[in-house]
Amino acid sequence: MAIGLSGRPRDLLVSGHVNVDRFLAVEEFPAPDRTVPVVAQRVELGGTAANLARVASRYGVASGLVARIGREFPDEFLDRLRAARIDLRGLERVATSFTPTCFILEDRRHGQRTLIDQGPMGRVRGARLPGAWLDEYSWLHVTTADPTFQLRLVRAARAHGLRVTADPAQEIHYRWGRRPFLELLAHSELLFGNRGEVDRAVEYAGGSDPSDLLERVPLVVRTEGPRGATAFSRAGTVHVGAERPKSVRSAVGAGDAFRGGFYAAWFGGEPLRACLIAGGRASRRWLEGDR
Repeated sequence: MAIGLSGRPRDLLVSGHVNVDRFLAVEEFPAPDRTVPVVAQRVELGGTAANLARVASRYGVASGLVARIGREFPDEFLDRLRAARIDLRGLERVATSFTPTCFILEDRRHGQRTLIDQGPMGRVRGARLPGAWLDEYSWLHVTTADPTFQLRLVRAARAHGLRVTADPAQEIHYRWGRRPFLELLAHSELLFGNRGEVDRAVEYAGGSDPSDLLERVPLVVRTEGPRGATAFSRAGTVHVGAERPKSVRSAVGAGDAFRGGFYAAWFGGEPLRACLIAGGRASRRWLEGDR
């Protein structure tokens, strides 16, 4: 398993959302035209890219971010990213926009309802690509963001010799059409997704099973919640079960944490099964509140 390009000082560049997450806890979700009381609320640093980079960096992966934030993004959250030793040269503050924000409703059974204000992540005109420092990285992980920008970045990264992971997450269902997704896949060596996301990828590729994707991408990693994770590769299929958390603080971001743990083992040269186990362990710790 290849683990990077020799002579490059940094491992993983992650392009995607860096959010303010606003959580509202309720006993149960409201029925249509009904109101329920909020029993607790909190504000956290979130976003697919931020979560992944924070976990990967914690486990020793030299990581950076490409994202756009708005004028009121908290300085405290920037300090947290810096303290995690994440490269922020690709983090652009857009002074004319509110920052990307998720509004997350959670019930007592850890169910979720989510709304997102994309802020400058929804408007890519003028968004800047990384400069010459892109050469410092060996791998680009493309997750939630505007497909037009992500494909521009992927093309630039490939021209600089980086290897690419495709991970559009939930946005595969409503931001990525078939043609742009297949272009992304054509540049990629790894695809991440949960069961529904991988199923949509299979549909776009005109297949019937995750193994049909292997004609286009060498490795597919499917996260399966409490059932664990499965990797489909040209060498065969590997499944590992999930580590059961002692308690669950919140499920939001657990999949991002899985990816961060996976990469820590991946860049450490571990076999595929060990990478899946490392991802599951990181996800379990995240669920328990180790952030």
